Amino acid sequence: MKTFEELESKVRSYVRDFPTVFTRATGHTVFDENGRRYIDFFAGAGVLNYGHNNPLLKARLIDYMSRDGIAHGLDMATEAKRDLLNTLNDVILAPRDMKYKVMFPGPTGTNSVESALKLARKITGRSMIIGFTNGFHGMTMGSLAVTGNSTKRGGAGIPLTNAFSMPFDGYLGEDVDTVDVLARYLDDRGSGMDLPAAVIVETVQGEGGINVASFDWLKRLEKLCRKHGMLMIVDDIQMGCGRTGPFFSFEPAGIKPDIICLSKAIGGFGLPLALTLFKPEYDKWTPGEHNGTFRGNNLAFVAATEALMAYWQDDGLEKAVQEKGEMVRLRLEQMADRFDGLVEGVRGRGLVQGMVFGAEGMASAVAHEAFSRGLIIETAGFTSNVLKVMPPLTICEEALVKGLDILEEAIAPVARREVTRMNARAAE
Repeated sequence: MKTFEELESKVRSYVRDFPTVFTRATGHTVFDENGRRYIDFFAGAGVLNYGHNNPLLKARLIDYMSRDGIAHGLDMATEAKRDLLNTLNDVILAPRDMKYKVMFPGPTGTNSVESALKLARKITGRSMIIGFTNGFHGMTMGSLAVTGNSTKRGGAGIPLTNAFSMPFDGYLGEDVDTVDVLARYLDDRGSGMDLPAAVIVETVQGEGGINVASFDWLKRLEKLCRKHGMLMIVDDIQMGCGRTGPFFSFEPAGIKPDIICLSKAIGGFGLPLALTLFKPEYDKWTPGEHNGTFRGNNLAFVAATEALMAYWQDDGLEKAVQEKGEMVRLRLEQMADRFDGLVEGVRGRGLVQGMVFGAEGMASAVAHEAFSRGLIIETAGFTSNVLKVMPPLTICEEALVKGLDILEEAIAPVARREVTRMNARAAE
């Protein structure tokens, strides 16, 4: 690790939690340079929904490169882009009766968010965007403005403006309807809130702590947007592409967002790709008004097309994710019962599930203990109090069970230390 400590910036983060040099990976398994294997419950922060080096996608990429297919194309017309557009429409959008234009804003999720915010302001002529508490939307200035995490916001170094944060579903407790709170602000001209251009929302706040919005809450938020002429932007960057079960995480809510942000797993193979989808009537861009050098990542187009063809022409993956998600949820709830008093609850949808720890630092300690035992898992939430189970969607049940076994084994010694600490404090 000496090279990274001496030559790489202190800004590095994940390497501090997983202090080893990785060399290869396949499916749900990652290997380090010492030959040690790890079960992956991290999946590249939601990028690797189809696993590491997925053989179907790899074969397609190798074939494409071996015949000198276009790799970089800006926004020029290429065979690979045409195939992706047609496949996305035929396999995903048309069967769901979704009519959207597709924009290629750049390589990462924050590029999609920035373009969505810019378009919403252009369409409405308003500047204010509503974000939600604990939301995370990216690390560039517009995305940070609608992000809740104060540490990340502080990195901007300047005031983050033209955004207003409102309470997410459940933020003020079970007895407070936060859509009604937002409605009151919008209806009251003395609230200090200018009429927004849009709201941007995650159906499940991944980085924010696996906070799940109810389908009813999302429906009423959409209705409120329609009432006030605001656009509804759904950030499906981490929760889309099947992470919660259906391709889009908002499908069970029955809503029709005006703008949808996709990235992470849409690249299929871990290749950088972001898409911004919006209703055709909002396609008011002038040529080149929003662009980027790497918005034409044709290798990602190829992998994304193959992923859609291989996994989304039927509901097989969706059902598998729901079944595995129920298995994970049940097992985590059993762990919560075993470690009652230390674990405050379990929450999530599909194959993104979170275990909430009450004691400060306990989730991080469990993650470190798990890594020492051969499991890669991260934490979520502003205080890193939520252990986040997010394996590749294609993980087999045997590996899923083994990973959960390791997780339970990792919690036990941390729980003992925490109980000892609590007892010592009580005795003082």
